[in-house]
Amino acid sequence: MIKLENVTKSYPTLNGKKFILEDVTLDIPRKNIGILGRNGAGKSTLLRMLGGIEYPDSGKISSDCSFSWPMGLSGGFIPTMSAKENVKFVCRIYDKYGDEMREIVESVREFCDIGEYFDMPMKTYSSGMRSRVGFGLSLSFDFDYLLIDETLATGDTVFKEKAKEALENKIGECNILLVNHGVQVLKNMCDVGILLHEQKLYYFDDIGDAIKEYNKINRKAA
Repeated sequence: MIKLENVTKSYPTLNGKKFILEDVTLDIPRKNIGILGRNGAGKSTLLRMLGGIEYPDSGKISSDCSFSWPMGLSGGFIPTMSAKENVKFVCRIYDKYGDEMREIVESVREFCDIGEYFDMPMKTYSSGMRSRVGFGLSLSFDFDYLLIDETLATGDTVFKEKAKEALENKIGECNILLVNHGVQVLKNMCDVGILLHEQKLYYFDDIGDAIKEYNKINRKAA
């Protein structure tokens, strides 16, 4: 379970503080969760907060679960290091050494399929190549929750199919927190929904109900 207790989160802007959450308290059960909200509502920020990557201004977020870093977020890589070196760095963080490390490195190398670039500095990569490495790396470790920020897969059709199959297999072993604008994707992958609207969070036991409420908000704003 993920628990939010009186959580407030904001960012400074030229026009003053922009609030993402204001004094939110919510218990979120361990299920496949879709995060919905209008553009600019702060869905990606919320995802990073739930995963412990960002912190609230005040209040507390706690969980007995482990979280991956978000797929679609490549900012955690060290650009002067190669993909191989970055993968080894992450392995050390998670106490993976020796044969385990070598297996993970080769698994990511094979999965991301970027050829000789795997041994070149990541600052030379396209955004798609970085996403491939991040995608493969996320799938190489065991977490209670896999965090997915919009990007499910990038690249050609063959890679997308490979990524989709790998992700489906991984979801059989863990839960997901998913930010995605595709309604059908949310319906297919998520059981429950969280709607972020006007600095508040609304929990729905059925993802279909969350989508209905999200569509209702969009119609009112149109």
